[in-house]
Amino acid sequence: MYTKKVMRHFLHPKHMGKIKNPDGIGRAGNPVCGDTMDLYIKVITGKKKKKEVIKDLRFQTIGCAAAISVSDIACDMLKGKTIEEALKLKNQDIIKKLGGLPETKIHCSLLAIEALKKAINNYKNKKKKT
Repeated sequence: MYTKKVMRHFLHPKHMGKIKNPDGIGRAGNPVCGDTMDLYIKVITGKKKKKEVIKDLRFQTIGCAAAISVSDIACDMLKGKTIEEALKLKNQDIIKKLGGLPETKIHCSLLAIEALKKAINNYKNKKKKT
């Protein structure tokens, strides 16, 4: 049974789609259930403290209600965070924010964390090349 918050994010995701010319892209998947998530990030550098901040995030997820809800709420939680803050996000934080997930759907919360780390690594690798 899904919480009302899970269903709200599943039925009305705010962050679904792509970002044109993203700064980083991360893809995560679960071969057991077949869920996949692509996470796109746009990063800006703050003028005063020179910290890299996630300005925008979008996702494209193929999967169940839990996978889509996790993707959407993770974007809510990460927008406006510095790269350092974003890397501290844990799957338990996402589950708590959603009001819980069924035990069989906990693995969906790991998709967002894995995709985020890959998107940040992709961003950092692009930055090194320029």
